[in-house]
Amino acid sequence: MKRTIPLLIAGAAGLIMLVSFFVPPWESWGEDAGTWFNILQGFAFILGGGNLLKVHLKKVSDRRRGWGYSGVTLIAFVVALVCGLLKIGVAPLAKFPEHAWSGPYNQEGSAFWYFFEYAFKPLVATTFSLLAFFVASAAFRAFRAKNLEASLLLGTAFLILLGRTFAGTWLTSWMPPSWEEFTIPGLGVTVMQVFVTAGNRAIMIGIALGVASTSLKVILGLDRSYLGAEGK
Repeated sequence: MKRTIPLLIAGAAGLIMLVSFFVPPWESWGEDAGTWFNILQGFAFILGGGNLLKVHLKKVSDRRRGWGYSGVTLIAFVVALVCGLLKIGVAPLAKFPEHAWSGPYNQEGSAFWYFFEYAFKPLVATTFSLLAFFVASAAFRAFRAKNLEASLLLGTAFLILLGRTFAGTWLTSWMPPSWEEFTIPGLGVTVMQVFVTAGNRAIMIGIALGVASTSLKVILGLDRSYLGAEGK
């Protein structure tokens, strides 16, 4: 039962979405399924929050390595959850002034809004700013002209980077306007709009084919990885 029922649910849901997409009279089936998915998503959030508390509380109680980070995670989770659920600092809407909680939980000036704007956003910006150093380090190791492919990658990257700077425009400023497409900035734009776009589309087509094949395997019950170790 632990394997059969989830397999039937996954197969039925997949078939309903396929039928609603390709058969116009049954298009409403997809909307109804989407409503059920949203309901299940709410329960999934509850289970995910419970699992987060369980894992990190266990780590803190056992004083395992890095338990301090787990403590910070738990505090941030509880504070954000309380601010959002209780709508601390949220003013009522003009349409419903008698209902104190009628305003949205992320209303500007509320506690959750301050937590998101002045804690979450700066932390995300800091994390992504650190990625620039990792990208630079990886580029230094990757862009070495060891063979023909690496030389082409190095030359293309050099043109793109140079075309994005004032140096590229300054170096080609002596060329006539009619030659703009042959300048370093023009070559960089051409590479980004033509070659990179073609590569991205090829990758997206491959991803779409992979998604389709994986979906069919899930619908037919051939792929049971979502059931965990017991479903194999």
